[in-house]
Amino acid sequence: MNFKRINNIAGWLVCLVACSVYIMTMEATGSLWDCGEFASSAYKLQIPHSPGAPLFVLIGRLFMAPFDAQHAATGINLMSALASGFTILFLFWTITHFAKKLVAKNNIVPSTQQTISIIAAGVVGALAYTFSDSFWYSAVEGEVYSLSSFFTALLFWGILKWEQSATAEEEEGIKGHFTKADRWIILVFYLMGLSVGVHLLNILVIPAIVMVYYFKRYKATRWGTFFAFVIGCIITGVVQKAMIQWTIKGSGSFDVLFVNSFGLPFFSGFAFFFILIAALIYFGLRMAHNKNWNLLKLGLWGFAFMMLGTFSSYFTTLARSNANPALDMSNVDNPINLVSYLAREQYGDWPILYGQDFTAEVKDVETIETYVKSNGKYEKNGRKSSYVYDAADKHLFPRMWDASNDQGHADYYASWMGIGKDKEGNYERAPTMGENIRYALDYQVGWMYLRYFMWNFAGKQNDIQGVYGSNVRDGNWKTGIGFWDSMRLGNQDTMPDSIKNNKANNKLYALPLILGLLGIFFQLKNNKKDALVAGLLFFFTGLAIVFYLNQAGNQPRERDYAFVGSFYGFAIWIGLGVLFVKELVQKLIKSESGANIVAVALCTLAVPVIMANQEWDDHDRSKKTMAKDLAINYLESCAPNAVLITFGDNDTYPLWYAQEVEGIRKDVRVINSSLLGTDWYINQLRYKVNESAPIDPIWAAEQIEGATRDVIYNAPKPGVDPNQPMDLYTMMKDWAGSDDPNKMEQGRDGGMLNIFPTKKVFIPVDVNVVKQNGTVNASDSVLSRVDFELPKNMIFKNDAAILNIIAANKWKRPIYFTSPDGAGLGLQPYIRQDGLSYRLVPVKNADVNRDWVVDKMMNKFVFGSANKPGVYFDEENRRHLNSIRLAYAQASSNLADNGRKEEARKMLNKCDKMMLAENFPYGMVGRNQMHNQYSLQMLIAAFKAEDSILANKIKKSVKKDLEQQVSYLNSLPERMQEQMSGELEDVKRLLMGMQQVEQQFNKAALPNALENPGQIKNTPAIPKASGQ
Repeated sequence: MNFKRINNIAGWLVCLVACSVYIMTMEATGSLWDCGEFASSAYKLQIPHSPGAPLFVLIGRLFMAPFDAQHAATGINLMSALASGFTILFLFWTITHFAKKLVAKNNIVPSTQQTISIIAAGVVGALAYTFSDSFWYSAVEGEVYSLSSFFTALLFWGILKWEQSATAEEEEGIKGHFTKADRWIILVFYLMGLSVGVHLLNILVIPAIVMVYYFKRYKATRWGTFFAFVIGCIITGVVQKAMIQWTIKGSGSFDVLFVNSFGLPFFSGFAFFFILIAALIYFGLRMAHNKNWNLLKLGLWGFAFMMLGTFSSYFTTLARSNANPALDMSNVDNPINLVSYLAREQYGDWPILYGQDFTAEVKDVETIETYVKSNGKYEKNGRKSSYVYDAADKHLFPRMWDASNDQGHADYYASWMGIGKDKEGNYERAPTMGENIRYALDYQVGWMYLRYFMWNFAGKQNDIQGVYGSNVRDGNWKTGIGFWDSMRLGNQDTMPDSIKNNKANNKLYALPLILGLLGIFFQLKNNKKDALVAGLLFFFTGLAIVFYLNQAGNQPRERDYAFVGSFYGFAIWIGLGVLFVKELVQKLIKSESGANIVAVALCTLAVPVIMANQEWDDHDRSKKTMAKDLAINYLESCAPNAVLITFGDNDTYPLWYAQEVEGIRKDVRVINSSLLGTDWYINQLRYKVNESAPIDPIWAAEQIEGATRDVIYNAPKPGVDPNQPMDLYTMMKDWAGSDDPNKMEQGRDGGMLNIFPTKKVFIPVDVNVVKQNGTVNASDSVLSRVDFELPKNMIFKNDAAILNIIAANKWKRPIYFTSPDGAGLGLQPYIRQDGLSYRLVPVKNADVNRDWVVDKMMNKFVFGSANKPGVYFDEENRRHLNSIRLAYAQASSNLADNGRKEEARKMLNKCDKMMLAENFPYGMVGRNQMHNQYSLQMLIAAFKAEDSILANKIKKSVKKDLEQQVSYLNSLPERMQEQMSGELEDVKRLLMGMQQVEQQFNKAALPNALENPGQIKNTPAIPKASGQ
């Protein structure tokens, strides 16, 4: 039996299975989160957010090319599916490599039964990873993580191929460094360089690579192994910092020198720097050759090819940015911008080994001037600021460090550690060193890594995002083993039906975990060196990331996708566990062939078969079109030639995809409010994008260059009455936009600060213009000016840019927001619902544009395939379906209030018909009970519209869920009840609120028909959950 041939054929068959699974279940169109951005970038070779993914963009474009615009997402999703399938191929060969060394030692040819054992190990381990939760999630959408996993698998397999080749050379008597086999190492480093153009995660394979090289080329000792480990860590750091960032920083410094001092064109110093690097490598290779320093020769060739792989793709980023595409994140059109782009400077910095706690007070702000491209040269007009803390407030291993409360991080730390606040709102104390360690173990390791690990190999409770470890209901790992789950989480059988039947409730019975642990034991027992190599892969792509990222809580989404490399490492051990099971069985039945049959059947059924059965329904996205349909609803809500201001990933990236790829409503200018905090993004407003005309941001490019006008402060000025509203355009142009010292204030450092002298402003309204261009309806009471008060003492550049857009627009173009609060700038009374988007109008308290919403929401809105049986929507998708449901509820309530009950009923019934209860029930557990709160708004709308059938349907579903939640929460052990007491209070408040709704709208208890409900003049308030 030819082992090599069988190994190759089996690997390709497993690959075919994996590819088929992923193609069958891949997303029908674009997906949420970053997928829309990456698809848009790939389709037109544009620039995504830092640190970029140029190779992903290039390969994605190749896969999208054969498809038309309406199906282009199929191409990039197919790329992910195939990349993931080929990841499984290399995993299979990796497992069989290790298995062969355990079964057929000393490189002997395996017997028939040994070959069956080895192949079985590969099949079970590879298919276990195929059907694992986190990897499957990324495999079916157009994101970087599937292609990144492919490179991780390819790199690790590549070094094992080198090991095989080096072993074959040793058998021929060939030893030493820089032999023919070392071509594999050079290839590995070239591929690693290419992989940087997808994601930086792949460089974490380096320590394992170094260890494989050490064990093969040197006689292993304990100290030698330790120093090899240290060297691997150092090389990883050098690659990440020196090779990727410092080289670009050096090239940028050369470019500044050549442009500013020598008067040469941009990129001249950049090119010279890399020519200099090439020359140094050349002379280094000559010296190594002459002195027979083969290890140096190997290192230089590896470095050269890694540089070539990395920067060959990033040079395309520079080229495409200079072409000014519609998506040009960070405007990477020069080496200086590339430095901050690769260093991810926009995301800030964080302490790892030494730093401050979140309670530390800022002692000073250290500001460094940085270069920006301006007026044909580089000028120091940028600023990079960092906080300085007192040495007494700093210590080793700071895990609770983020004092920013924009996302609630500081309060989350305090809550996790039980730190309260005094009367002034200050934290009562700083966390101790022990609490930092505890937070690292409990939250960062336990909650943000081990919980994900157990999702994949033990089982998963549901798809609700876990926020606190004390919440035994949401997003925990579970096994399906009743007594064990009950001890940890309470009786799972008493869970409400809405999450007990959640498709993400996956029972794996910890069988993959057990088989993997057996594999670890078996490999450690028989080949400690290989166990260490696999362990390094597992550690550096898992726990090392945890400690390096130093994640603050609470995260906006689950982060399990970042650790799939670690789960890949564990899948190796799952495969090797088959060999141990076979060994145990063989002791009982004495027949090797019989032991193979029993072990293979047992392990296959217990692990990949159960995993496929449990995981399929919540990973099948083949019918779901939520992201694209969400974008359509936002865009179709807008009038022609509109400006739409967005606020987050999922109300921005799907819209980019819809416009840039599928060409939907290209007349609408989508503007992300967060990106407006940068000069390059504001400057992009000055140009036509797609079919959207340029926008006047009031301030010239030099007025916002770099850090200029990052913050505008409120400061009274003599002669300006702060109680007298000022024209918004005048304030933004002549005050905030002025460099006149008389219209500025001096800061503490002696510098001049831009200011706005009053918070009270107005926007003048030309009534004839707004009537003629459709800004208002004929029946509206149009204001001659819009008066409002800015609720902030300082406005950042992004808020200032929004105010500038509004002021300069002069009501010529429709301005919309994806949030009803109008960016929190005091405009709420003038925001009107036009569907899923909210329009700024010169009409006060005009809640809903009734004729408009009836037309759009009855004829244009789509629902992500929620009307098709069996389509699964995870929590984030449900959140956006809830946004659509709420829009229908609000619009229908308003229609009913204005005597248009028949139209209200039609609207409500369309929403109900297009969201099947089996896919999206009215009553369902969710974070802060938001799902049920939105459903109660639908109930109110149904009552107002006198739709008794729908009202009964909603009431029955919501009431059942709330009552089941009460029953579940009361059934928990006392300790868990105390932890979940806030949830119980929220549920009881909602039940009481629903009773109040029934009493006010219908004196006769449902389910009796609503015969004469009478005229309802007031909408009862639903008590809100405590989490809001």
